[in-house]
Amino acid sequence: MVGGGAGGLELATHLGDRLGRSQRASITLIDRARTHLWKPLLHKVAAGTLDENDHAVDYLAQARWHHFRFQQGLLVGLAREARSVRVGQLLDAEGIEVLPPREVAYDTLVIAIGSQTNDFGTPGAARHAIALDTPHEASRFHARLLNACLRADLDGAPLNPAALHVAVIGAGATGVELTAELHKVVRELVAYGLHRIDPERDIRLTIIEAAPRILPALPERLSQATLKLLRKIGVEVLTSERVTEVRADGVLTESGRFVPAGLVVWAAGVKAPECLADLDGLETNRNHQLMVTQSLQTTRDPRIFAIGDCASCPWPEKSGFVPPRAQVAHQQANHLARWLPKYLTSGSVPPWHYRDFGSLVSLGRYTTVGNLMDSITRNSLLIEGYFARMLYLWLQKSHQYALHGFAKVSLDTLANLITRRTEPQIKLH
Repeated sequence: MVGGGAGGLELATHLGDRLGRSQRASITLIDRARTHLWKPLLHKVAAGTLDENDHAVDYLAQARWHHFRFQQGLLVGLAREARSVRVGQLLDAEGIEVLPPREVAYDTLVIAIGSQTNDFGTPGAARHAIALDTPHEASRFHARLLNACLRADLDGAPLNPAALHVAVIGAGATGVELTAELHKVVRELVAYGLHRIDPERDIRLTIIEAAPRILPALPERLSQATLKLLRKIGVEVLTSERVTEVRADGVLTESGRFVPAGLVVWAAGVKAPECLADLDGLETNRNHQLMVTQSLQTTRDPRIFAIGDCASCPWPEKSGFVPPRAQVAHQQANHLARWLPKYLTSGSVPPWHYRDFGSLVSLGRYTTVGNLMDSITRNSLLIEGYFARMLYLWLQKSHQYALHGFAKVSLDTLANLITRRTEPQIKLH
């Protein structure tokens, strides 16, 4: 397996417990990082309401506990005829080689390297905007936010009036959730001694969305309710505004509007990593996603599977393709965990069918909104408030349960509840 995200790590864990423990198969997981963090939590790391180190899963430890092997490295190529994955050289922060380039042989390959933000080649985006694709990027944004607040508090007022202005490009779940978290965080920061900052005067949060409305994946009623809440707490929301340039001091839109901002987050657009664009002849779409059949096998090589955001899988019920969501990766991992052991002997995997359970968006302490799909009528049930919040937390716990089991998740949850009463509510370093 290449890629230790939600789908890849869950699959490696299940297969290790089922096949690795009994030595019926050798399972190897390859990932460029050494730890895993559930991607829907990255906006909390960026805001500082969650410490990455308290929730990250160490791949080496997970591999030992669940009977698979882990190799750190980045996918750079594939030799289908030789059945080997090419892994690139790994360097440390000082440019010293940690691991050399190498090839890892396989009989069956699962690619699950996820997705990354698509800035569509917008001038200045790569240089001046931060995309929340990895824990490192999320932590980098939080450090920049905290540094800007410390400088502003020392000076009494920021030298640059827009230094504490944050522009979030993209009003999908990530952009909206991040903005709601930031609204809470900057006010809590003041309580930790930054009294010379006036949040109402110095802080400005702006969401910029090219589509006509925010949260396009949710029903319009929930989108409008969320928009009303964001504006109520002082967030500026600009819709039907396409960003044409990101500068060091702000964002320029197609209409000619300039939004001053010292901090810019790019949360619009999704594409698979570019290394998949020419992976030894495997078929891809324009977003570099690998084209797969309903059995999750790549269209040009049945020995290679792809799951999660990096795969484009048919959705016959909607006459399209399944969306890039965490629940998709979770369901696909469960499907392969069940059928890959049989595939090793029979050579076939039955079709996978996506079950859409709806979408949930957390607005921090303010509320949670979403929709649930009725399995009988296939109608959408709109939910918000406490019940939606509990379902949102359950999604996170279900991923942890798939990796660790009930006992460890229960103990970790209890420990976190105790810790939160004795430590700052936001990360201050």
